[in-house]
Formats: sequence, C-alpha cells, structure tokens
Amino acid sequence: MSFKLVLAAALLGGVAPAALSAQSASRAAARPMAAAPWRNTALPAADRARALVRAMTRAEKLRYVHGLFPPMTRERHADMIPSAGYVPGVPRLGIPTLRESDASLGVANQVEQRKGDTATALPASLATAASFDPAIAFAGGAMIGAEARAKTFNVLLAGGVNLTRDAWNGRNFEYLGEDPLLSGMMAAESIRGVQTNGIVSTVKHFALNAQETGRTILDARIDEKALRESDLLAFRIAIDGGRPGSVMCAYNKVGGDWACENRFLLTDVLRGEWGYPGFVMSDWGGVHSTEKAARAGLDQESGQELDKTIYFDAPLADAIAAGRVPAARLDEMVTRILTGVIASGLYDRPTPATAQPIDYTAHADVAQRAAEAGIVLLKNDADVLPFARTAKRIVLIGGHADVGVLSGGGSSQVRSVGGAPIEIPLTEGAAASFARVTYHASSPLRAIRAIAPNADVRYVDGRDPVAAAAAARDADIAIVFATQWQTEAQDAPSLSLPDGQDALIAAVAKANRKSVVVLETGGPVLMPWVDDIAGIVQAWYPGQRGGEAIARVLFGAVDASGRLPLSFPRAVAQLPRPQPVLPAGMTSLSDAASNTGSGDAAPPAYPVDYREGANVGYRWYAQRGERALFPFGYGLSYTRFRFADIRFTGGARPGASVAVTNTGSRAGVAVPQLYATGPDGTPLRLAGFRRIALAPGQTMRVELAADPRILARWTAGQGWAVTPGRYRLALATDATREVAASDVDVAGVVVAPH
Repeated sequence: MSFKLVLAAALLGGVAPAALSAQSASRAAARPMAAAPWRNTALPAADRARALVRAMTRAEKLRYVHGLFPPMTRERHADMIPSAGYVPGVPRLGIPTLRESDASLGVANQVEQRKGDTATALPASLATAASFDPAIAFAGGAMIGAEARAKTFNVLLAGGVNLTRDAWNGRNFEYLGEDPLLSGMMAAESIRGVQTNGIVSTVKHFALNAQETGRTILDARIDEKALRESDLLAFRIAIDGGRPGSVMCAYNKVGGDWACENRFLLTDVLRGEWGYPGFVMSDWGGVHSTEKAARAGLDQESGQELDKTIYFDAPLADAIAAGRVPAARLDEMVTRILTGVIASGLYDRPTPATAQPIDYTAHADVAQRAAEAGIVLLKNDADVLPFARTAKRIVLIGGHADVGVLSGGGSSQVRSVGGAPIEIPLTEGAAASFARVTYHASSPLRAIRAIAPNADVRYVDGRDPVAAAAAARDADIAIVFATQWQTEAQDAPSLSLPDGQDALIAAVAKANRKSVVVLETGGPVLMPWVDDIAGIVQAWYPGQRGGEAIARVLFGAVDASGRLPLSFPRAVAQLPRPQPVLPAGMTSLSDAASNTGSGDAAPPAYPVDYREGANVGYRWYAQRGERALFPFGYGLSYTRFRFADIRFTGGARPGASVAVTNTGSRAGVAVPQLYATGPDGTPLRLAGFRRIALAPGQTMRVELAADPRILARWTAGQGWAVTPGRYRLALATDATREVAASDVDVAGVVVAPH
C-alpha cells in the first residue's frame, strides 16, 4: 500500500459502525457458541466461513468489506492505533478485528506514526532473493510475523512478487527479482513464515505493478500468453506454495481495466483457474467503482479514506438493494475474507489485546543471516577479498559508513531497533509525504574496527574526491561505500550513482589498486569504473545489522555467497525501456507521478507496452544475443568448486544430478542452477536451483529436478502443458555460464487444464 496521499488527500468523513439489531443479538446470545459449526476445526476453512456468514447480519457483512485508514479516518475505536488499516470485527461471533500493517521488510512505521515503536528490519527483499535459499525467506517471514503478532497486528501487507521488468523501478528493492521461479518460491516461503504465527499475509501487487511512475494511472499492456508465462506464473507459484490469506490487487490498469476491477485477473484466472479460496483486498486508494469492482472479484476495499468515495459501504448496500449487485455476491465476499482469516489460523488463535515482549536480539540475528547470505561478490581481482585481518591501515570512504547503512523508502520503511542516525525529509516528489531518506544504526566503521581490532580504521566522508584519494593512497585497504536511495512512488531518475560518486570511485581506484566498492543500492547501477576497481560487493539495503554483515563478508568470517536475482546492464541501451515511458504531454517523472486523475478529471491515457513479453531480464538478453555486465544467478565465492559426474535425465521427470566438491581451503556456498530451453526455441528459463554449504574438501551430490511449471507453456483454450519433445538442459553457475549441457527427450504432460 502507499501513504503518499496522507498529506495531499482531503480528509473524508467516516461512517459509524452499524448497530446489530436487538432481535438478531438476542438470537445470537441464545445460541450455544460451542455448538456453532464455525468453531469446528475439523471442517474446511471455507465451510466454517460459510457458516459464519449465515450467522451474520447484512450490516455486519457490509462492515467487513471496507476498512479504515487510521491516520485519516474520523471513526474512533479503542483498539485502533496509527497503522495501515483497521476493519472492525464481530465480537459476538468471534470474528476478529483486522489490524493491518505494512510489512515487506519488517513491521513498518514509516514516518513514526507510533512514537517510539521500533521493529527489526530485514535487508531488502532482493538480498533475500540473492540468497537463493527458501529457508532464509521462511525465517524472515516468521520473524516479521512474530513481531507483528506481538504488536497486536494480524494482517501483514507483505509478499511482494512483482517481477523486475525495469532496472530503474523505485520499488525493485521490495521485490524478488526478474525470474518467476525464484521470485515465486521465495515469496511462498516468506508468506508461509508469516502465517505460522496465525496471522494473514497478502501476496501483492496483482498484477504488473512494474513501475512507480504514473502507477495509479498507467495501463500495462502485454500479450496474454506472455503475461501468464511471466508475472502471473510468479504469483501462481507464490500462491500455491505460500497459501496467503489475501491477494492485494494493484493500482494500475491491465489491458484497459483497473487491476482491482479486472474480471480476467480476479475471477477468470485467480478464482476460476487457480481455485484461490482467500480474499482480494485493494491497494490503498486503488478502488474506482462499486458495482464493477464487486462483480469483477474485489472482496474488500482497503484504506477507504484514500479512495474518491467509500465504494463498499452505502453505495454497495444501495446496489444490492436495487439488484445491481446480487446479495449472494456480498455473502461470497465475506466468505472469502473469513476463509483467509480461518485458514491462516487467525480465527482460532486471536492476536493478543496488548503488546507482548519481543526478543529483538534473536530477531536481529535472523536479519543478519539474511544480509550475509544475500551479499553478492561481483568482482575480486587478485583475490583482494577477503581482507587480511593483519592489515594496518584501512580507510572507509563515503556512504555515511561511520554511522549506519541505507534503507529503501516508502511503505516498507521500518523504524529499526537502535534508531535512525540519519533521517532526511523530502522536500518534493510523489513520496515526500510518507518517505524519508533513512539509515539503520549499524555502522560499518564500528563493525570493521571490531573485526580488525589491531588496524587503524578511519572514515572519510567522500565529499572531496581529492581528499578521499589522498586518504586511500596512504591506506593498505580503501573501501568506498556507494549509495543510491530508492523509494516507493518514485522511480530512479538515472541508473548512475548520484552526487558525483562515480568520480569519487574513479579517484580512489587510481590512488589505491586494492580499492573495493560496497554498493548499498535498491537494484542495478551503471559502473563506468568497473575495470579500474579491484573488488565490487553488492550489499543491497542490508537491514538491521547491515554493518556487521558487510564486515563479516569483507573479512571472510562468512563466505561471499549471494547470487544476483536480477541482471545488471552494461548500459541503459540494453534495456527494454532505458527510462520510464511518460504519458502524452508530460515531460518529467514528477509530472507523471503527481497526475492521478484526481477530482472529477479523468486520468490521462497512459499505455505502457511490455514488448519483452515473457522474456524478462536474462531472457531478454539471451533473446537479443547480448551479455549483461553481471548476469542473473552470478556471484563469486571465496573458495573454488568442482562439478563432476553430471547426469541429465529426460522422460516424465527431467532434471540433472551433479557431485559438487569444495576444492578450496575455506568453507563456502555453491548454488548450482538448472536452465531449460524447450523445443519452441524461446530463451532459456531457470528450472531449478539449490544452495549448498560445503566444508573444505567436502563433496555433496545434488539433484535438480526441472519444475514442470517452468517447462510448461500456456495455450488459449487448452491451458498449461509440457510439450513432448527435445529439450536442452544446462547445469550452470549463472544464466550465461554453463558447466555442462545435454539434449534430453521430455514426456508431455498436462500441468493445468484450462
């Protein structure tokens, strides 16, 4: 969701909760609750939900299909605190009040609505994806869910799975990269982790919320087959594996219809084909109608004060009374909400009424492990890394590395434990009302001094490249911390590092051949200095203990083990869209971001054509015969691995098997990857992967099965099927570096009929 309209939107009047009729209340009080079928945990969640709906009044049903936005609502409830959303429950039936929080990277508290309330901040979702480890994603989700429950929240607006189609998308850091299998699997595990706490997780934003420029007005256009084989496939994998209680629809249009009133997405695909039983909630300010949205499949209007009117209260009641929306549709809406509530465990395990203690130290360990597993070593000339702990003079340059590490902005912003040593309000732009440039209090300088106690470790702010070069020249080791802040609601104006940092890095590299760059960015950046620098480390936004994680990787306390979940381009000309497409008549990103068609004016036409179709990221490069600067799946290690005795199999269960040996003297992590190219000749696809930790000299046999959902193709009128024929399977260390490959005959199989 977004808080970008908090300061700009007009304060709309709330609607007082409807009172239960005396007659209905009397009947409910007389009914023994123990005998109520909705209490029977042996029944399927949907059956229990239907029983609850039969016991509810019309007013209670209507109250549960639209939610308040606490910072703006005029309604007041004793248990409502500043947060993303609040939906009053039905206490007489045990139906819980829904208390919603943003939670992509932790329990969010963007501009400190709740004074003094802090939480554990995970690293950027791209770091979690870079671990290529579903267990890391599960642990992060479980940690966030535990903190949310302890803070009395029970619905988390997490589970971002939108594919990275454009490197400059301001929200890429919240998502999981460019590949549907990796993104879907990691999102599924994060969602599962959240919901082990008996609370609801969403998966979002359904679908094609691929840029922030003009996100509330753009119309995403793509061929249906391509959409199904890319973004929708990622959502399908996440939903199948994670079973989220809710799906959040997106701001944008898809094929001419708003995502939150798009019958193709919400009913034909999500419910009809996928059989999804939970509920669809809107994004905050993402509803545009009553009748069309209800009929299309939207179940709950979120943050009602951010919409032009409250569509799912009186207007919905009037539409039902007039027969324009069937009463049965309202029952279905509430049934789906309650199915998500029951299936997630929330109904049977209500969240506590008051805040509970949290083991923040243990949770910070979870965040640190995720950061360490996701840091990617991009370059390591002459094994400059890991640094020897015998170094005498070390200089850290730039990036505010003396006090903390950068975090991304927007609704995912966590007020982390330890406070914010730097917090810079925005003076302009679409994110100004709800985002600040914020650092977590995890100082790389302090962490490096702790890990190298005998060295003279100094910090130079990097504002003066000449002074920075002089400091680097006098040091054994020079580390430049380069940053690029990105945020929800705004796309990056450029893929170049801002504020003259390219010139700073060039000056330092010239002064000291052992210089290393640590990148704290929300995605790829251009590297004009790539050939001049000895080492490059991609640290993303590293979270609660990012300074400690960076230090441990730089000094080899842990292996550099991350692998890129998205491609880094050599130049913007390689990208499908070198910069955001702007609506007709607009000349800047800020114009597009601020024009939402507010008031009575219709939004401008804003088509965005995704010409790459299903060939997102590394598949786009492969289709065009180009090489990225650093490809998907790429990442170096501090040790060496041998891949031997490789066997490929076809038939009904295609895949590969390999014996992986750590031939080095350090413990390390290997990530063998399986890519498949089908008989249709389309570019290769990641079909399987595995992260394994090996001690020096250790050998492990790894089996990689090709996921049939990746081998399958969708055909209109027929559905999903693996076409029988000759497939090329490749065992690789990234999308461009094969260890071995073989053609195998694969049996045909129907994966999902239409």
